[in-house]
Formats: sequence, structure tokens, C-alpha cells
Amino acid sequence: MIINWDEYFMGIALLSSLRSKDPNTRVGACIVNEDKRIVGVGYNGMPYGCDDNVFPWGKEGDYLSQKYPYVVHAELNAILNATVSLKNCVLYTALFPCNECCKAIIQSGIKKIYYLSDKYADTDSVIAAKKMLDAADVEYTEMKTKIENIIIDFESQKSVL
Repeated sequence: MIINWDEYFMGIALLSSLRSKDPNTRVGACIVNEDKRIVGVGYNGMPYGCDDNVFPWGKEGDYLSQKYPYVVHAELNAILNATVSLKNCVLYTALFPCNECCKAIIQSGIKKIYYLSDKYADTDSVIAAKKMLDAADVEYTEMKTKIENIIIDFESQKSVL
């Protein structure tokens, strides 16, 4: 199987999502420059120094008992992990970014977003995100592919190398 560039970079985003310890929503992101070089990767997780096993991952209870005030989203993590300027870069992410991540996306200079899912399209957060992205001329496109899955089999690769 040969994959195109967009499938490759979205695959990196999805592979990155497997690092997340979030039991409900595992999101990864990959930022690519104009030369098709990866310049940032991230996944949703706790900030440095905040133990993943101590802070909550739930969505129930009072605000401080939920994950929301603590988790750094994949897109912001990729921006913070970037190694160079993100001007005119492309962001690949599994889930359409929230309004908070879109602020950072716009400020960083990213000009295009590819996403797989827009399951929160009707929420105020995503409506506000799209309003800001449109105003800032940041293009966003749902990624279409005929690939259903890619299996990475470490063991069988040993025999073909």
C-alpha cells in the first residue's frame, strides 16, 4: 500500500494519539511545514510535571474533579513542541480543534487544518473556532480517504527488512 502525504501526516497524528492516557478522547496532532517536514507533534495529555496518574481523566463531578481544567489539547501541545516557526504550516488533527486551540493556531501562523472528525460541530466552542478561523483566513478541510485502517506490525517487519 502506498499512502499520499495527507494520509501519511494524518497517520502520524493518529499514531501520536496513542500516547494519550485519556480513556474517552485520544487526539493527536501533527504540524508540517511547506517543505513537507514535520515540525511539531502532540497529543492530549497533562502538562509537564503533572502526573497522569494523579490528575483526573473523568468527565463527571465538579469542575476540579474533571479533566477539562488540566489537559493540554493535542493541537496546542503540537504548537508548544514545535521546533521552528509555524508560519504557513499545515496542521493535521483527528478532531476539529476547539476555540482555545484555534486561538493558538491562528497566532502561530498555521494556515491550513486537516481534520478527520467534526463531531462537536454544533457546540459553541467549534462555532466560535470556525468564526475565528474564517476571519483569519485559516483554511480547514475534512480529510477524505479510502483507507479504513493501517496496521503497523512490528514483528513481521523484522523479516522484510
